[in-house]
Amino acid sequence: MMSEMTTTSVLNTTFVRPDGFYIRGFYALQHSNYYFIFLGVLYVATLLANFFIMSIIWFAQSLHTPKYFGIFSLALVDVSFSTALIPKALHVFLFGNRVVEYNACLTQMFFVHYFSCMESYTLMVLAYDRLIAICFPLRCTTINSNSKMMLVIIISWMIPFILILTMVGLVTRLSYCKSTIVNSYFCDHGPVFLISCSDYSVNWIVATFCIACLLYLPLAIIMLSYVVILAALLRIPNTDGRRKAFKTCTTHLTLVAIFYVPLLVTYETVSIDTDTRILNTSLSATIPPLLNPIIYTLKTDEIIEQIKKYFRNRKIAFSM
Repeated sequence: MMSEMTTTSVLNTTFVRPDGFYIRGFYALQHSNYYFIFLGVLYVATLLANFFIMSIIWFAQSLHTPKYFGIFSLALVDVSFSTALIPKALHVFLFGNRVVEYNACLTQMFFVHYFSCMESYTLMVLAYDRLIAICFPLRCTTINSNSKMMLVIIISWMIPFILILTMVGLVTRLSYCKSTIVNSYFCDHGPVFLISCSDYSVNWIVATFCIACLLYLPLAIIMLSYVVILAALLRIPNTDGRRKAFKTCTTHLTLVAIFYVPLLVTYETVSIDTDTRILNTSLSATIPPLLNPIIYTLKTDEIIEQIKKYFRNRKIAFSM
């Protein structure tokens, strides 16, 4: 009995910072290497698609508007999110380097969670743009000018930065005197602090607060925005006018559904095994960044027109 009390006392008073963490990955998925190769292919496609849409917006002067500043910001976040997550996962699982050094682990944790939350905040910014454009069509250029949109985007980048930096910083106060095996496919915040032998109640509270502020709050604001937009659309007497106005929102609504549905399934499912959680979170982290630029390219007339203009100019240049 005295020995057990002594051991407990040592565990409680000795602060242990590990050299690194072992990323377990899948428990039972057969041939998981092929799955990570698939994620690598998605990553390359994501880079190509997002750099393509960013280059169109960058070089087309007519697209230098608040709406396309928001789309450019989303594409930048998509590239950053995928880059923070996938290359390291490939390095860990395809090359067998499953031990991630402590500081490198916290760095990845910060950037993955930061850019994940930036996805939701950027979608919220795009909802704000649609709200102004539809509810205040005659004053939208003054209410939401380019400079004001840039300010909104900068604020939307700063809020998650402060919250995620605080959340990750609190991990440094935890001691790891037992296990350093992380039940995830990257240095995920929850699986990392849950294996600590310290009291992690503060980490749990801050993580819950961050999820509420950085995921659920933007979703609530997006939904509220569309309630206001729907009310504005119903006041349009012309059916064709309502249809055209709502068509400008369908692309954004599609992106919101693609991003939020897998996340809500993960966070709201009480009992979910590790392999299913990894599959769900990895696909929800890789597929939306790939689909976002594709959907915007296919469903936005202005971007389609710029692509056609580019190929017309190329054809003329080759014919000369």
